Amino acid sequence: MRKMSLDALAREHLEKAVADSSGRSATTVFGGHEQVLRQTVIALARGRELSEHENPGEATVHVLRGRVRLVAGDDVWEGRTGDLIVVPPARHRLEAIEDSAVLLTVAKRH
Repeated sequence: MRKMSLDALAREHLEKAVADSSGRSATTVFGGHEQVLRQTVIALARGRELSEHENPGEATVHVLRGRVRLVAGDDVWEGRTGDLIVVPPARHRLEAIEDSAVLLTVAKRH
């Protein structure tokens, strides 16, 4: 069994994202390319985004800190600390309204 603090990881990667010229930082906390389930902490500095991409499977975004906007075509969802957003099965992007950290959970389709 393994235990980790998502709060500490969010804080650590937010510091890295704000300091880095890319405005982002991420780490996989569970799973990987060979597994169905993958969980990743992603931190984005205010005004940065994960550009539009396909949804590789069933996915959720749990906002650990800050405020984000998930955009899929004409549909827009905003989330703030504590919110869980179900990612639609469509191309989408994630924007940081303020410095933010999220837990992205994906169950890949086979």
